[in-house]
Amino acid sequence: MATHGYNLTATVNNMNVAYDDLGEGTTPVIFLHGFPFNRTMWKEQLEALQSETRVIACDLRGFGKSEDETSFLSIDQFADDLIGFMDALRIEKAIICGLSMGGYIALNAVNRFKNRFEALILCDTQCYSDTAEAKQKRYASMDEISTNGISAFNEPFLKSVCAAKTLETKPEVIEALREMVYSTSEHSLTMGLTALAERHETCSILSTIDMPALIICGSEDAVTPPEKSEYLHEQIYGSVLRIIDEAGHVSNLEQPELFNTHILHFIHALDTIHVEKQVSIKK
Repeated sequence: MATHGYNLTATVNNMNVAYDDLGEGTTPVIFLHGFPFNRTMWKEQLEALQSETRVIACDLRGFGKSEDETSFLSIDQFADDLIGFMDALRIEKAIICGLSMGGYIALNAVNRFKNRFEALILCDTQCYSDTAEAKQKRYASMDEISTNGISAFNEPFLKSVCAAKTLETKPEVIEALREMVYSTSEHSLTMGLTALAERHETCSILSTIDMPALIICGSEDAVTPPEKSEYLHEQIYGSVLRIIDEAGHVSNLEQPELFNTHILHFIHALDTIHVEKQVSIKK
Protein backbone atom coordinates (compact mmCIF):
# COMPACT_ATOMS: atom_id res chain seq x y z
CA MET A 1 0.00 0.00 0.00
CA ALA A 2 1.31 3.47 -0.92
CA THR A 3 2.05 5.64 2.10
CA HIS A 4 2.76 8.93 0.38
CA GLY A 5 1.20 10.82 -2.53
CA TYR A 6 -2.24 11.39 -3.99
CA ASN A 7 -5.38 9.23 -4.02
CA LEU A 8 -4.52 7.03 -1.06
CA THR A 9 -6.98 5.11 1.11
CA ALA A 10 -7.05 4.02 4.73
CA THR A 11 -9.61 1.79 6.46
CA VAL A 12 -11.23 3.71 9.32
CA ASN A 13 -14.29 2.64 11.32
CA ASN A 14 -15.45 0.21 8.61
CA MET A 15 -15.02 2.77 5.84
CA ASN A 16 -12.34 3.59 3.28
CA VAL A 17 -11.09 7.14 3.80
CA ALA A 18 -9.59 8.77 0.71
CA TYR A 19 -6.71 11.17 1.28
CA ASP A 20 -3.62 12.91 -0.09
CA ASP A 21 -0.38 12.88 1.93
CA LEU A 22 2.54 15.05 0.80
CA GLY A 23 5.74 16.53 2.19
CA GLU A 24 7.79 15.61 5.24
CA GLY A 25 7.53 16.56 8.89
CA THR A 26 7.13 15.05 12.33
CA THR A 27 3.83 16.83 13.04
CA PRO A 28 1.61 16.97 9.94
CA VAL A 29 -1.08 19.49 9.15
CA ILE A 30 -4.38 17.67 8.56
CA PHE A 31 -6.92 19.66 6.52
CA LEU A 32 -10.67 19.12 7.02
CA HIS A 33 -12.93 20.41 4.25
CA GLY A 34 -16.21 22.27 4.56
CA PHE A 35 -19.72 21.19 3.57
CA PRO A 36 -20.53 20.01 0.91
CA PHE A 37 -17.03 19.96 -0.51
CA ASN A 38 -14.19 17.43 -0.48
CA ARG A 39 -10.43 17.27 -0.01
CA THR A 40 -9.72 18.78 -3.43
CA MET A 41 -10.59 22.19 -1.97
CA TRP A 42 -7.15 22.06 -0.29
CA LYS A 43 -5.21 21.44 -3.52
CA GLU A 44 -3.56 24.89 -3.50
CA GLN A 45 -2.51 24.48 0.13
CA LEU A 46 -0.99 21.03 -0.34
CA GLU A 47 0.96 22.14 -3.39
CA ALA A 48 2.29 25.29 -1.70
CA LEU A 49 3.07 23.87 1.74
CA GLN A 50 4.48 20.42 0.98
CA SER A 51 8.00 21.82 0.64
CA GLU A 52 7.78 23.12 4.21
CA THR A 53 6.03 20.35 6.14
CA ARG A 54 3.89 17.22 5.84
CA VAL A 55 0.35 18.06 4.70
CA ILE A 56 -2.64 15.74 4.56
CA ALA A 57 -6.14 16.34 3.18
CA CYS A 58 -8.82 13.71 3.66
CA ASP A 59 -12.38 13.26 2.42
CA LEU A 60 -14.84 13.17 5.29
CA ARG A 61 -17.24 10.25 5.56
CA GLY A 62 -19.74 10.42 2.70
CA PHE A 63 -17.87 13.11 0.76
CA GLY A 64 -15.44 12.93 -2.15
CA LYS A 65 -14.10 9.39 -2.48
CA SER A 66 -14.88 8.42 1.14
CA GLU A 67 -18.16 6.96 0.00
CA ASP A 68 -20.86 6.09 2.54
CA GLU A 69 -24.49 6.01 1.49
CA THR A 70 -25.89 4.47 4.68
CA SER A 71 -24.48 6.14 7.79
CA PHE A 72 -26.15 8.81 9.87
CA LEU A 73 -23.65 11.66 9.85
CA SER A 74 -22.80 13.86 12.82
CA ILE A 75 -19.99 16.11 13.96
CA ASP A 76 -19.18 13.54 16.66
CA GLN A 77 -18.90 10.82 14.00
CA PHE A 78 -16.61 12.96 11.86
CA ALA A 79 -14.37 13.64 14.90
CA ASP A 80 -14.28 9.92 15.76
CA ASP A 81 -13.30 9.19 12.15
CA LEU A 82 -10.53 11.79 12.37
CA ILE A 83 -8.97 10.07 15.37
CA GLY A 84 -9.37 6.68 13.67
CA PHE A 85 -7.69 8.12 10.58
CA MET A 86 -4.77 9.43 12.62
CA ASP A 87 -4.45 6.02 14.29
CA ALA A 88 -4.48 4.26 10.91
CA LEU A 89 -1.63 6.52 9.73
CA ARG A 90 0.15 6.17 13.09
CA ILE A 91 0.01 9.90 13.70
CA GLU A 92 0.29 10.60 17.41
CA LYS A 93 -0.14 14.37 17.14
CA ALA A 94 -1.21 16.73 14.36
CA ILE A 95 -1.90 20.35 13.60
CA ILE A 96 -5.56 20.37 12.67
CA CYS A 97 -6.93 22.85 10.12
CA GLY A 98 -10.67 22.97 9.48
CA LEU A 99 -12.79 25.26 7.32
CA SER A 100 -16.48 25.83 8.09
CA MET A 101 -17.84 22.34 8.95
CA GLY A 102 -14.22 21.23 9.18
CA GLY A 103 -13.80 23.85 11.90
CA TYR A 104 -16.77 22.42 13.83
CA ILE A 105 -15.11 19.01 13.64
CA ALA A 106 -11.74 20.42 14.71
CA LEU A 107 -13.24 22.10 17.80
CA ASN A 108 -15.16 18.93 18.67
CA ALA A 109 -12.01 16.81 18.33
CA VAL A 110 -9.80 19.23 20.27
CA ASN A 111 -12.34 19.20 23.09
CA ARG A 112 -12.65 15.41 23.23
CA PHE A 113 -9.12 14.33 22.22
CA LYS A 114 -6.99 17.27 23.30
CA ASN A 115 -3.72 15.34 23.64
CA ARG A 116 -3.78 14.38 19.95
CA PHE A 117 -3.27 17.92 18.67
CA GLU A 118 -0.28 20.24 18.63
CA ALA A 119 -2.06 23.31 17.28
CA LEU A 120 -5.39 24.46 15.85
CA ILE A 121 -6.26 26.40 12.69
CA LEU A 122 -9.87 27.55 12.34
CA CYS A 123 -10.99 28.98 8.99
CA ASP A 124 -14.30 30.69 8.22
CA THR A 125 -16.07 28.92 11.05
CA GLN A 126 -17.74 29.53 14.41
CA CYS A 127 -18.45 27.95 17.79
CA TYR A 128 -22.21 28.51 17.95
CA SER A 129 -24.88 25.87 17.38
CA ASP A 130 -27.71 26.57 14.95
CA THR A 131 -30.53 28.81 16.07
CA ALA A 132 -34.08 27.49 15.69
CA GLU A 133 -34.41 29.59 12.53
CA ALA A 134 -31.15 28.27 11.06
CA LYS A 135 -32.20 24.69 11.78
CA GLN A 136 -35.52 25.30 10.07
CA LYS A 137 -33.69 26.62 6.98
CA ARG A 138 -31.47 23.55 6.81
CA TYR A 139 -34.42 21.17 7.05
CA ALA A 140 -36.25 23.24 4.43
CA SER A 141 -33.20 22.79 2.18
CA MET A 142 -33.41 19.04 2.71
CA ASP A 143 -37.06 19.08 1.64
CA GLU A 144 -36.15 21.13 -1.42
CA ILE A 145 -33.41 18.67 -2.39
CA SER A 146 -35.85 15.77 -2.01
CA THR A 147 -38.50 17.54 -4.10
CA ASN A 148 -36.52 19.42 -6.74
CA GLY A 149 -33.11 17.71 -6.84
CA ILE A 150 -29.64 18.81 -5.82
CA SER A 151 -29.43 21.72 -8.30
CA ALA A 152 -32.09 23.58 -6.34
CA PHE A 153 -29.71 23.65 -3.38
CA ASN A 154 -26.33 23.78 -5.11
CA GLU A 155 -26.68 26.84 -7.34
CA PRO A 156 -27.85 29.33 -4.67
CA PHE A 157 -25.32 27.83 -2.28
CA LEU A 158 -22.41 28.47 -4.66
CA LYS A 159 -23.32 32.15 -4.88
CA SER A 160 -23.56 32.47 -1.10
CA VAL A 161 -20.04 31.26 -0.28
CA CYS A 162 -17.97 33.56 -2.48
CA ALA A 163 -17.08 37.24 -2.29
CA ALA A 164 -18.45 39.55 -4.99
CA LYS A 165 -15.04 39.88 -6.68
CA THR A 166 -14.64 36.10 -6.80
CA LEU A 167 -18.00 35.74 -8.52
CA GLU A 168 -17.05 38.45 -11.03
CA THR A 169 -13.42 37.65 -11.80
CA LYS A 170 -12.58 34.06 -10.81
CA PRO A 171 -14.76 31.65 -12.80
CA GLU A 172 -12.20 28.88 -12.22
CA VAL A 173 -12.92 29.00 -8.47
CA ILE A 174 -16.68 28.80 -9.06
CA GLU A 175 -16.24 25.84 -11.42
CA ALA A 176 -14.01 24.02 -8.93
CA LEU A 177 -16.63 24.51 -6.23
CA ARG A 178 -19.41 23.47 -8.60
CA GLU A 179 -17.59 20.26 -9.47
CA MET A 180 -17.23 19.45 -5.77
CA VAL A 181 -20.82 20.10 -4.75
CA TYR A 182 -22.27 18.22 -7.73
CA SER A 183 -20.11 15.20 -6.92
CA THR A 184 -21.78 15.03 -3.48
CA SER A 185 -24.68 12.58 -3.36
CA GLU A 186 -28.18 13.47 -2.23
CA HIS A 187 -27.69 11.24 0.81
CA SER A 188 -24.53 13.06 1.87
CA LEU A 189 -26.10 16.47 1.24
CA THR A 190 -29.10 15.72 3.44
CA MET A 191 -27.09 13.90 6.11
CA GLY A 192 -24.51 16.71 6.10
CA LEU A 193 -27.26 19.27 6.60
CA THR A 194 -28.56 17.17 9.49
CA ALA A 195 -25.10 17.05 11.07
CA LEU A 196 -24.83 20.83 10.82
CA ALA A 197 -28.32 21.43 12.20
CA GLU A 198 -27.88 19.11 15.18
CA ARG A 199 -24.32 20.05 16.17
CA HIS A 200 -23.57 21.22 19.71
CA GLU A 201 -22.05 24.58 20.55
CA THR A 202 -18.35 24.70 21.41
CA CYS A 203 -18.19 28.32 22.63
CA SER A 204 -18.13 27.09 26.23
CA ILE A 205 -14.83 25.23 25.68
CA LEU A 206 -12.87 27.98 23.95
CA SER A 207 -11.27 29.32 27.15
CA THR A 208 -9.91 25.83 27.90
CA ILE A 209 -7.94 25.63 24.63
CA ASP A 210 -4.29 26.09 25.59
CA MET A 211 -2.58 25.19 22.32
CA PRO A 212 -1.42 27.65 19.64
CA ALA A 213 -4.35 28.71 17.47
CA LEU A 214 -4.67 30.58 14.18
CA ILE A 215 -8.04 31.95 13.05
CA ILE A 216 -8.61 32.96 9.42
CA CYS A 217 -11.71 34.52 7.89
CA GLY A 218 -12.67 36.19 4.63
CA SER A 219 -13.69 39.82 5.07
CA GLU A 220 -16.83 39.17 2.99
CA ASP A 221 -17.79 35.84 4.56
CA ALA A 222 -21.59 35.98 4.65
CA VAL A 223 -22.00 32.46 6.08
CA THR A 224 -19.79 32.89 9.17
CA PRO A 225 -19.05 36.65 9.24
CA PRO A 226 -15.77 38.02 10.63
CA GLU A 227 -17.36 38.86 14.00
CA LYS A 228 -17.71 35.10 14.58
CA SER A 229 -13.95 34.73 14.08
CA GLU A 230 -13.29 37.77 16.25
CA TYR A 231 -15.19 36.04 19.06
CA LEU A 232 -13.08 32.89 18.65
CA HIS A 233 -9.97 35.09 18.82
CA GLU A 234 -11.17 36.85 21.98
CA GLN A 235 -11.96 33.59 23.76
CA ILE A 236 -8.93 31.47 22.76
CA TYR A 237 -6.04 32.88 24.75
CA GLY A 238 -3.00 33.79 22.65
CA SER A 239 -4.69 33.05 19.34
CA VAL A 240 -3.82 34.89 16.13
CA LEU A 241 -6.55 36.37 13.90
CA ARG A 242 -6.10 37.07 10.19
CA ILE A 243 -8.87 38.62 8.06
CA ILE A 244 -8.39 38.19 4.31
CA ASP A 245 -9.74 40.96 2.09
CA GLU A 246 -11.82 40.19 -1.01
CA ALA A 247 -12.60 36.69 0.21
CA GLY A 248 -15.85 35.08 1.30
CA HIS A 249 -16.55 31.77 3.03
CA VAL A 250 -13.94 29.79 1.08
CA SER A 251 -10.99 32.10 1.70
CA ASN A 252 -8.42 29.38 0.98
CA LEU A 253 -9.70 29.13 -2.61
CA GLU A 254 -10.49 32.78 -3.19
CA GLN A 255 -7.16 34.20 -1.96
CA PRO A 256 -4.84 31.16 -1.77
CA GLU A 257 -1.53 33.05 -1.69
CA LEU A 258 -2.50 35.15 1.35
CA PHE A 259 -4.09 32.14 3.02
CA ASN A 260 -0.97 30.03 2.51
CA THR A 261 1.25 32.83 3.80
CA HIS A 262 -0.73 32.98 7.04
CA ILE A 263 -0.46 29.20 7.47
CA LEU A 264 3.28 29.25 6.79
CA HIS A 265 3.95 32.05 9.27
CA PHE A 266 1.99 30.12 11.89
CA ILE A 267 3.93 26.90 11.25
CA HIS A 268 7.26 28.74 11.39
CA ALA A 269 6.22 30.33 14.70
CA LEU A 270 5.43 26.85 16.05
CA ASP A 271 8.89 25.67 15.01
CA THR A 272 10.43 28.59 16.93
CA ILE A 273 8.41 27.69 20.02
CA HIS A 274 9.60 24.06 19.80
CA VAL A 275 13.27 25.13 19.53
CA GLU A 276 12.90 27.48 22.51
CA LYS A 277 11.33 24.69 24.57
CA GLN A 278 14.15 22.29 23.73
CA VAL A 279 16.76 24.89 24.69
CA SER A 280 14.94 25.54 27.96
CA ILE A 281 14.79 21.81 28.76
CA LYS A 282 18.54 21.39 28.09
CA LYS A 283 19.32 24.27 30.46
